[in-house]
Amino acid sequence: MSTTITTLVRQHRDCDEAIEQVEACVRAKDWDAAAGAFARLESALQGNFSTEEQRLFPAFEQAVGFSNGPTAVMRHEHDEVRGLLDNAREWLELKDVAALAAELDTLVVLLQQHNVKEENVLFPMCQAQVKGLDTLLADFASGPAAHP
Repeated sequence: MSTTITTLVRQHRDCDEAIEQVEACVRAKDWDAAAGAFARLESALQGNFSTEEQRLFPAFEQAVGFSNGPTAVMRHEHDEVRGLLDNAREWLELKDVAALAAELDTLVVLLQQHNVKEENVLFPMCQAQVKGLDTLLADFASGPAAHP
């Protein structure tokens, strides 16, 4: 597996852990900690989405010659996740445990399904189709500080 793909998969796991931290803080009704954990979750997801949408997806689309396939589906799901994050942020600000827990449950399910598709379908396709994948995304694979 390429360094870039390994890094993206690790980011998926980091996001899963961030959601768990938010959920634990909400269960404890530690709202300050929940807000901090939620900010870290949003940052992690946005970093992952930005790299995929601005670098990986365009490279794949150029390699295969179309943009209405799996990358279009992934972009749509990224938008769905962003919507769920917006809703969750509102419930967090209102300190509504039940509504926030329900929103986070939906987010977890969507991300699990999304990550399975990326990791088992799209990423292997990228490895097969994008020549020089690790060179193209070398600054990304060096770590989160290397990309905005």
